[in-house]
Amino acid sequence: MSELLTACASFGLFLPLTTYQLARVINKKTGRELCNPLLFSTVCCCAVLLLTGTDYEVFYENGGSILEFFLTPATICLAIPLYKQFNLLKKQAGAVAAGCAAGVLAHMLGCVLMLRLFQMEPAEYISLLPKSITTAIGKGLSEELGGYPAITMATIMLTGLFGAVAAPGLLKLFGVKEPLSQGLAIGTSSHAAGTSRAVELGEIQGAASSLAIVVTGLLTVLAAPVFAHLAG
Repeated sequence: MSELLTACASFGLFLPLTTYQLARVINKKTGRELCNPLLFSTVCCCAVLLLTGTDYEVFYENGGSILEFFLTPATICLAIPLYKQFNLLKKQAGAVAAGCAAGVLAHMLGCVLMLRLFQMEPAEYISLLPKSITTAIGKGLSEELGGYPAITMATIMLTGLFGAVAAPGLLKLFGVKEPLSQGLAIGTSSHAAGTSRAVELGEIQGAASSLAIVVTGLLTVLAAPVFAHLAG
């Protein structure tokens, strides 16, 4: 089976696209968050690679690289709802800054708590500090501070997937009904993956979440070096 997939020049492109669309249909009919397209597609792709013994490099070379190429323009498209809601976000600049700052502080303190509870090594602790920001920033920040980039990228992915799946339920659980607050909460905690879910909730949520990615990234770059010294 591995040889068959290796011979297919585009299975790395069609496998995730097919499973993603399938999950959208299932999610629309069942309304269950566990059928989140991003989570469903990721699990299916991992399962196929493991069951067939196909190396990730083969998956990447046979179409996966095409998806990576479109990742940047797809992320840039998140600026569209941001542009449409620019005036609202401008009026709420103070709330946006306060919300993102609170989210970053809560995240950093959570990492410190894990450091103390689990007696983590400094490099392991540092690897967790950028887990709520986009991979492009998080990987470089982890390397610069002395963390493990591989762990950072894994935690960033898991954080985003969790946010995309659990965000609606958690917002409902804690009674967060204001669209701006919903978007800020999602973008601050689960970067672009969560923002893809925020866009589905509404234009204001999508715009606020897109802005939160940027503000949270900047605040994390400033705060992470300070909190990294606590591991010493």
